[in-house]
Amino acid sequence: MSAPVTILTGAGSGIGHALALMLAREGHTLHLVGRTESKLERTRSEILSAHPGATVRMHCIDLCDSDLAAGVVDAAIATDGGVDFLVNCAGVAPLAPIERTDETVLEHAFMTNVFGPAILIARCWPHFVERRAGCIVNVSSMASIDPFPGFFAYAASKAALDSLTRSCHTEGARRGIRAFCVNPGAVETPLLRSNFPEKVLPHSRTLSPEAVAQVALDCIAGRREQDRGKVIPVPSP
Repeated sequence: MSAPVTILTGAGSGIGHALALMLAREGHTLHLVGRTESKLERTRSEILSAHPGATVRMHCIDLCDSDLAAGVVDAAIATDGGVDFLVNCAGVAPLAPIERTDETVLEHAFMTNVFGPAILIARCWPHFVERRAGCIVNVSSMASIDPFPGFFAYAASKAALDSLTRSCHTEGARRGIRAFCVNPGAVETPLLRSNFPEKVLPHSRTLSPEAVAQVALDCIAGRREQDRGKVIPVPSP
């Protein structure tokens, strides 16, 4: 059997980086997506060091560009014959109270956290329907359930991502398409630390990227079938 083909966004750091290493260990052909080439190259190098025979392709793009996002799916199908899994890990978390939320903050949050994943899903969808198989894992946030002050735009965008997941389940279940939403609390990543220093949010109160990546991997591997179409809370310690 050929290796499963996975598109993974946000693969340069944090949860996406951790999941990329896990998927490589499981024998996936990987299409790593991110905005920073050096970070993607670091992930790729780590994978190839541990698994010299792995197939790892890089797409250094901004998911806010819908044409480039759709092009990743087209490239995976053209190069590797299809897409089996789509994992949307990429995200931004602008920290702004309601009174300082403007169009720029809203656009930044929704373009990255909602529009990018939605374009990738929509591009994969006809392919999944034709094959009567496919799996989507969206990495959302506990903020969509219990927003931290200052996450007005971020929490709303992640709630929209939760809704995308439910729609994928509603329309896809009878077509063999699986959809999951993993909603972690505070995760020890550069994105978290860009908003909260350790004196505000100690390391002891954060999740490791690997812990969240494991939940996503369990969804992919069929070990969380009872959670299809659901939000899967992964609270912080």
